[in-house]
Amino acid sequence: MSLSPFLLVACSFLLLAFLLLIIPVLRSNQKHLIFAGSALMMLSALAAVAAGIWTVSSGAMSRVILPLGLPDLPFHIRLDRLSGFFLVVIGLLSSFVSIYSLGYLKGYLGLRPVTSLVAFSALFLGGMFLVVLADDAFIFLVAWEMMAASSYFLVLFEDERIENRRAAFLYLIVAHVGAISILLSFGVMAGLATDFKGFGGYAFDAMRETALPAGWATTAFLLAFAGFSAKAGVVPLHVWLPEAHPVAPSNVSALMSGVMLKTAIYGIVRVVFDLIGDFPWWWGALVLVFGLVSAVMGVLYALMQHDLKRLLAYHSVENIGIILIGIGLAMIFTSFDMSLLAALALIAGLFHTLNHALFKGLLFMGAGAVLHATHERNMEEMGGLIRFMPWTAALFLAGCVSISALPPFNGFVSEWLTYQAFLLSPSLPSPLLNLLIPLGAALLALTSALAAACFVKAFGVTFLGSRRGRHHGIIHEVDWSMRTGMLLAALSCLGLGVMPTLVIKWMDPLAEELAGGTIAASASGFGWMWLTPIAAERASYSAPIAFLGVLAVVIITYVVLHARPGAIHRVPLWDCGFEKVTDRMQYTATSFAMPLRRIFGYLFSIKENVHHYPPASHPAFPERLHYHLRVRDRFWMWLYQPVVDASFWLSRRIGRMQHGRIQVYLIYSFVTILVLLIFSR
Repeated sequence: MSLSPFLLVACSFLLLAFLLLIIPVLRSNQKHLIFAGSALMMLSALAAVAAGIWTVSSGAMSRVILPLGLPDLPFHIRLDRLSGFFLVVIGLLSSFVSIYSLGYLKGYLGLRPVTSLVAFSALFLGGMFLVVLADDAFIFLVAWEMMAASSYFLVLFEDERIENRRAAFLYLIVAHVGAISILLSFGVMAGLATDFKGFGGYAFDAMRETALPAGWATTAFLLAFAGFSAKAGVVPLHVWLPEAHPVAPSNVSALMSGVMLKTAIYGIVRVVFDLIGDFPWWWGALVLVFGLVSAVMGVLYALMQHDLKRLLAYHSVENIGIILIGIGLAMIFTSFDMSLLAALALIAGLFHTLNHALFKGLLFMGAGAVLHATHERNMEEMGGLIRFMPWTAALFLAGCVSISALPPFNGFVSEWLTYQAFLLSPSLPSPLLNLLIPLGAALLALTSALAAACFVKAFGVTFLGSRRGRHHGIIHEVDWSMRTGMLLAALSCLGLGVMPTLVIKWMDPLAEELAGGTIAASASGFGWMWLTPIAAERASYSAPIAFLGVLAVVIITYVVLHARPGAIHRVPLWDCGFEKVTDRMQYTATSFAMPLRRIFGYLFSIKENVHHYPPASHPAFPERLHYHLRVRDRFWMWLYQPVVDASFWLSRRIGRMQHGRIQVYLIYSFVTILVLLIFSR
């Protein structure tokens, strides 16, 4: 059998299956289990990456029908350019996280077994691969539930903590509500494919060949968008995300935030551009609006946090919003037959999908390294870690620069392409769109500025300054496997940022299939050094020159400062004339965000409490103060808390039927039989 992309995918699944088979054998030796699990998942992920790159480059589509599932409902598998691209997204980060996990999981040795963590990680990775390969509704939902159930158990790994149990339960509820919505969407499309006369419409090929009536197409789209938005964490369906991602093990958090959310993006693109195909402009406007709201609200939520992993989780909401902005613009331009702009916007959205997977995975791995070394997630208890963890600090900084969309890293390129899709768009026939698109560009600019401010806070409060907090234990740099995983992710972020024309040229056939247009000819018309999305006279960016410029500034600065002995002088901290400066007086995460909290505080439920204590001994400080801040999500109180309260109220009322007396239960049975007899006539 000759080597092919599909054979590589099959090898990927065989490696995961082999891992699941040997777990019972290795469970008694946790060190060997960690090594085998990390190695096999890394090889599986790399095989998927190779298959994805090959498929997108060659355009070769592979199909197979597996005689599994239910009678007359076999599983359909398809590897095409769209699924190949998402295999690269999932596999690339998963390979880095697998290397990172080799060191991270050793932190659990002697504390708790990691057998379930390795097993469910393998199922989780396999579920994500299967989601993007599914070519019928049945196996898609099976894979979707496999991914959701395994990630539920991964979040619940440290189940002795009540916040883990609460977060896992909330995640499971939202995931299944979303799955029901997706099921109904597929049901509408499958039923119309066969006029509700058979089950043959469950295959995606049958859905592709069916021209859906406008009303039913809209119903299917709205159901699919709601279901996938719940998994992606789109506002207001985001409440599970900042609860589940922080409490999961950090290698799991990296995968959940970096790639699991992208399966929902895959679902939206697959349903809209492939299964339905023809859609009105207002669908794109709806996706664009939800993307803008998620981007702005996500970064504002993140700014208010002092839990490092929770801050990163909210930034996933922001970046999912940026991805949806690109997809929404692509839908709008496609509906007006502007294929060139549609291709530009779609490539911007998909490029940011890849970029976000890498830099968010890097940041969660960095946060995991900090947690591994300090056993602390609260930034208020950190500070000065750059002296103890220089490698982690430098790699985390690379992630901060990437997510802040600063050149020469990859986040800048995809957001810059999104701006070009906004700014290069001509006047559209709809007055609403002519208002929405400039407003969207302004909100995206606001989001980028706030994201940069947020990561100045995250890096500065965590790594710079002096150590704060009550605990001053021994802090050490993480081992080389964890550093290697982060280093590979950081180098990937830099590589994608410096050579974007090569990536766009590779992705261009995918845009042609989905949006009917290409930008590779214009984007690389002046060679690999210049990125010109539409035309050189409209916009251009040279990533290699930007990289060399930044590198030259760094080198010159270093040489100037270190060429002469004594050129760098260490002097006391500027104290405004007050000589009693202590470490307690440095900026904290709370104080750094205070100005923005004052500006945007009306969007949150904020409670500030100041507790006064008896006078201290020193007359210059008459009393001690304890400041407590609580920032809550209004969407929880507006949408979710009423549902929770109503559920408990209904449960208490129904619970009154349980009297504990057999006579009452017999009466219930007798009345039920009478009702059934009456209505059976």
